[in-house]
Amino acid sequence: MNAVLSNVMNPAQMMIINSFASATSQKELDELRDLLLDYYNQKLQEELQRLWADGTLDQKRLDELKGEHFRTPYQDQ
Repeated sequence: MNAVLSNVMNPAQMMIINSFASATSQKELDELRDLLLDYYNQKLQEELQRLWADGTLDQKRLDELKGEHFRTPYQDQ
């Protein structure tokens, strides 16, 4: 089941909620958000470097992906 739709939160979700709940200002909320964004950006960069190093991703593949359309198509109503 999708974690967002579940009534039970995992420990990571609870930690994030408690962290944001304890923020006392908009500045603290912004700082927490930036920390999370920085964390996931770092993880993404590490994965991209791994893919580049093992040859899964290279300039040729990037050029191929540049023209791809990845959005979910709208269904005709």
